[in-house]
Amino acid sequence: MRRIDRAQNRDFSLALIDRCTHGVMALSTGEPCPYCLPLSFVRLDDCLYFHCAQQGRKVDLLRQFPQVCVTFVGDDRPIFVPPAMYSTYFQSVIVTGTASEVKDPEEKIAALQALCQKMTPEHMDGFSPAVEKSLTVTAVWKIRMEDISGKAKLPS
Repeated sequence: MRRIDRAQNRDFSLALIDRCTHGVMALSTGEPCPYCLPLSFVRLDDCLYFHCAQQGRKVDLLRQFPQVCVTFVGDDRPIFVPPAMYSTYFQSVIVTGTASEVKDPEEKIAALQALCQKMTPEHMDGFSPAVEKSLTVTAVWKIRMEDISGKAKLPS
């Protein structure tokens, strides 16, 4: 990181991940251009979890190239300071890690429950019927967070 004065500690980074409703995951295609896509993530300990279909480009690429990078952006506000300074207040976290498909039904349910609790806590009464209906057709993946780098420029 070039601007060490903007580096943030692990607690800041984990809190930002927990606050964000989504992150953008980049993965290799085996060619010069990576594949990036927004996903809803939940963090449990040192792993990020997301759900998806059991088939498709994302799953094919993850099976072939499990190393991923996920970016989370918190506050992002352009600012102008007279007479002629433009800048941005921001908060971001970059996570690198290795993705793997979750096969254990109990771990899948725990991840899906945590994701639903994060995204729609007021509707948890519908979780059990929903997971009962869709567990067998839903894939859950986890990313073991190997490196976490937080950065911010905050108002003084």
